[in-house]
Amino acid sequence: MGGDNTGNSVLRGVGLALLGFAIFSLHDTLIKSVSDIPVFQTAFFVVLFSFVPFALFLAIDGTKRSLRPKLPGLVALRCLFTVVGMLCVFHAFGNLPLAEVYSLLFAAPILITLLAIPILGERIHLIRWLAILLGMAGVLIVLRPGNTAFTIHHMAAIGAATCVACTSVVTRLIGSREHSMTLIIYPMLTNVIVTGVATAFVYVPMPGEYLLRLCAVGLLSVIAQTLMIQAYRSTEAQFVAPMQYSQMLWALLYGTLIFHETIDRTVLLGSAVIVCSGLLFIWRELVASVQKPVLSTRNLRISGGPQARPGEADRSELASEELAASRQDDGK
Repeated sequence: MGGDNTGNSVLRGVGLALLGFAIFSLHDTLIKSVSDIPVFQTAFFVVLFSFVPFALFLAIDGTKRSLRPKLPGLVALRCLFTVVGMLCVFHAFGNLPLAEVYSLLFAAPILITLLAIPILGERIHLIRWLAILLGMAGVLIVLRPGNTAFTIHHMAAIGAATCVACTSVVTRLIGSREHSMTLIIYPMLTNVIVTGVATAFVYVPMPGEYLLRLCAVGLLSVIAQTLMIQAYRSTEAQFVAPMQYSQMLWALLYGTLIFHETIDRTVLLGSAVIVCSGLLFIWRELVASVQKPVLSTRNLRISGGPQARPGEADRSELASEELAASRQDDGK
């Protein structure tokens, strides 16, 4: 019976993750469809429309919580990486084929692992070094140095992957001490303020259709993040994380049907190598003897909306609330 429940929870988590990443891909496709709008303006409206339902949730939710950060410096650093990463990924989606952007974003686990050595003090064993080398080889295949021009658009995609990695490592440092609402609301507010100020200088009039698309992107962000939260609550991270690679299939589908992008076999080959590298990372995390490896702690999405996994502070708070409730019941 227990095995059946475990199997059902895994299937539920995987299904929710697949649906969440499918919605994220639609989210990215809509961003690409408004690429003639300045990236600051696009980011501002996307985050604004993401912030509205989140603010309504906070207003409806009666839970009392302190949003004052315990580690303001690291929270501010995380906000910086989130804002820069979002701008980089929006720029990359607007100027490169979807499959090519995803290929470079999938290199984030390599950077996370490398950063975890000096910052988190994690030891890297042979299998993970092999995965790093394999992933680097895949990135080189996608970029094809010497055969194609390395543009600022590729730099933006790599910059986005770097920001994902830095955000993940910082989150690993502070996640056990900061409430998840703190980790959500401050990057969103920072995004709104920074991109809002920048938009005042670069704003261009938009047709109503574009505004509706950006509104849809904001709502899709919240929906997808909610699905990812439920996926991580349903099953372990190692079953959810590999599902992000399903986005490559959506990228090929949307890229071909909507943007008439040609399928580049070299990019596909490089993507396959990077995906194999990522799966090797995940397999290593599954059998790792370390207590809490960094790759199992966060979803690798960058978004203006909530992050995908509650931190230790949330679980501690929930446990305290349940204990308090049980004591009240006992008193009655």
